[in-house]
Amino acid sequence: MDQEPFYPNQAIPLSLTAVVFAIGVLLLLIVTYLLNLLPFIAESVFLTIHPADVLIGLTIYLKTSIDFAIFIGRLMQNYPGWRNRIAIEVGTALGNILGTLAILVVWDIFREVRPLMAGMIILASLVLLRLAEDGLEHAVRLPFSRKLEHALQIINRAVAPMLNRIIPHNTFDLSQKRDFKGLFLLSFTVPFILGSDDFAGYIPLFNIVNVIGFATGVFLGHMLLNIALFLSPKKTIIAVKNPYISFLGSLAFILLAIWGLREAFHLLL
Repeated sequence: MDQEPFYPNQAIPLSLTAVVFAIGVLLLLIVTYLLNLLPFIAESVFLTIHPADVLIGLTIYLKTSIDFAIFIGRLMQNYPGWRNRIAIEVGTALGNILGTLAILVVWDIFREVRPLMAGMIILASLVLLRLAEDGLEHAVRLPFSRKLEHALQIINRAVAPMLNRIIPHNTFDLSQKRDFKGLFLLSFTVPFILGSDDFAGYIPLFNIVNVIGFATGVFLGHMLLNIALFLSPKKTIIAVKNPYISFLGSLAFILLAIWGLREAFHLLL
C-alpha cells in the first residue's frame, strides 16, 4: 500500500480528510449555536476552541481508536482502490461526527435534569470501565495488568446485560462485497455507533473541559487516524495497540469512571 501512486490513490482521499474535518467543526459550531438559542438551556456552551481542550480530546480519542483502526483497516484491505477509500473516509468521518453531535445534543438539552443527567453519567462511567478492560487486552504482559483486568471483568460481567445493548461488538460481515453506496453506509453506521458510545463515556469530562474544543480534538484525531491508515494501515494498527499506551489509558479511564460516579452521586443528592 505504501508503494501505490500518490495521485490519485493517496492525494484525493487524503485531501478529503481535511475537508470533512472542516465540515465537522462547522457543524459542531452551528449545532452548538442553535442549542444556545433554546430558551430552556440554562447554561450556554462557549463557542471557543482552546488548544488545551483540543489536545485532551485528541489524546483520548487516539487512545480509544483501536476499534476504529481495526475496522477501517479491514475495510481498506477488502475494498482497495482510491474510489472505495473515498467512501470509507467520508462514511467513517461523518459517522464519527454525527455520533458525537448526537450525544452532545442529548447532554446539552438534559444536563439540567439532575436525575437524568446522573443516569447518563453513571452509564458513561460504565462505558469507561468497559473501554478500560478492552484497552488492557493489548497490555497483558505488563505488571499488574492481569489483576486489574480480572477486577474489571468482574464488574463488567455484572453490567454486561445492559451494556451490551449500548456497545456492540464488531460482528459485521466484511467479506460481503458491496457497491459504493453499500460501502459508504457500512462505513457510516459502525463509526456512528462507536463514536456515540465513546463520546458518551466522556460526559464526566465536560465539567472541566470545553465541549467544543474537546469535540474538535475528537474530529482531529479521526482525521489523523485516517491519514495514518491511508499511508500505512499495518503500522498504524500496531501503534494504537502499544501496550504502555493501552495500560496508561485504561488507568485514566478507571479514574474518570470513579470520578463520574462520584459526580452522579452528588447530583442525586
